[in-house]
Amino acid sequence: MENNNKPSEHDITEAVAQRSVANPSENGVLTVINHGEVHPPFSVLWATVLYCAEFICASVLSSMYHKTEDVVWMGLTITFMLVPSVLIQLTLTFVHRDLGRDRPLVLFMHLLQMGPIIRCIEALVVYCQAGKNEEPYVTISRKIKLKHGRGLGPAFECEIGHSERKLAVHRNAFKRTAVIQAFLGSTPQLTLQLYATIQEKYILLPSRLALMIISLISITYGALVCSVLAIQIKYDDYKVRMKPTAYLCMILWRGLEIATRITTLVLFSTAFTVWVVLVGLINLFIFFFQPWVEFWARRASLPENVEKNFSKLGTTVVLCMVTFLYACINIFCWSAVQLNLADHDLVEKQPRWRSLAVYYALRFVENVTLIVLWYYFKSDFYEYVCTPLLVVQLIVCYSLAVLFMLLFHQFCHPCRRLFHYNVEDCLRCACCWRKNQSKPLAEQADGPQVEAPPDLTNHLTDKETDILDDIMEAA
Repeated sequence: MENNNKPSEHDITEAVAQRSVANPSENGVLTVINHGEVHPPFSVLWATVLYCAEFICASVLSSMYHKTEDVVWMGLTITFMLVPSVLIQLTLTFVHRDLGRDRPLVLFMHLLQMGPIIRCIEALVVYCQAGKNEEPYVTISRKIKLKHGRGLGPAFECEIGHSERKLAVHRNAFKRTAVIQAFLGSTPQLTLQLYATIQEKYILLPSRLALMIISLISITYGALVCSVLAIQIKYDDYKVRMKPTAYLCMILWRGLEIATRITTLVLFSTAFTVWVVLVGLINLFIFFFQPWVEFWARRASLPENVEKNFSKLGTTVVLCMVTFLYACINIFCWSAVQLNLADHDLVEKQPRWRSLAVYYALRFVENVTLIVLWYYFKSDFYEYVCTPLLVVQLIVCYSLAVLFMLLFHQFCHPCRRLFHYNVEDCLRCACCWRKNQSKPLAEQADGPQVEAPPDLTNHLTDKETDILDDIMEAA
């Protein structure tokens, strides 16, 4: 939790003047007392709107399936509507610890699957009442400011009041619910409705179209939340600010990646209805057991204090649920994080470029394989569709998604200057390696010695030294 309000120059000047010299550990830290305006909970409101819109559209579509006696479509639509809804109610109740408090109205709203609505109202009430009465701070946030992707000056501290802390709890809770809604509800819902549309000869009902559009928006938003949370967790010591260009690049990256993946699976399922289940289960098992295999290979122990009242069995159940959600995310798109079940934060904070490259390379091969198999074994139903063009479009769209991902990490990532090495470094070394391999062996033996490839981790030391120099100069 952090205060997003920038301290004024006057505040920083006073903080420098009042810096403690008696305690050496406080040197280089600016103490900023800042009780500025609290930002509106737009993320809470947006997540609630998506939840209600998808729930209403799924209910209307289920009633239409009931009238037309499409029992299978109706049952699956209701399942993909209620399962994530129940998990969202449990998540909100768990985060706000309502079971140990006397709040019958809130619990009743959760039983009616209207928990996000009452939580959103609570967040809006807290926001409207914030700043009217002076309140003592409850914690202090210490961050390092970033400018142009580099550390700027010493760390500064901001006091966080009760209202701001309550809003932060609401925001964090709705971030979890957005991810659950996206990948346990919206993703299978969109896949089901697209499959039903194809099977019913492209009869696109208005309610079904609305549900598909809302589901795609919900999935893209959930993927954005995953990416932003991964950045905030890995760079927790820095004050991270995302620019509009970064959000635009992520939206194009995530939207193309998810839309292409779902379309590929749906088309493949029309030709291989049984085999698509096997493909999904293989992906699920691989991503579910991969963190556990790494956990057992390290011979690590379960993290402590995941929740104070949890036993080892309760901790294991929570870790299994987190791993299952992680696997569901990776079936359709890159989760942006690597799980580390031995760590208290459950996240590997060191970025793994190799894992990212392996994931997208294998996913690209899998998508191409599935779409090619569909092309050769498709039914006569697609005789009026230009299937070669459709295959090329899907491959190009996924390639564009990878391109936008590379552009984001190279130019739009808020902490790109803190990377050990970036996309440009990897491409430069790959080009040098290919150029050296293409030279004849005799020419390499007779000619001058080939210069060794650059050390990718060497400039990291320079960057860290520059950041330390900036801090020392400001001190």
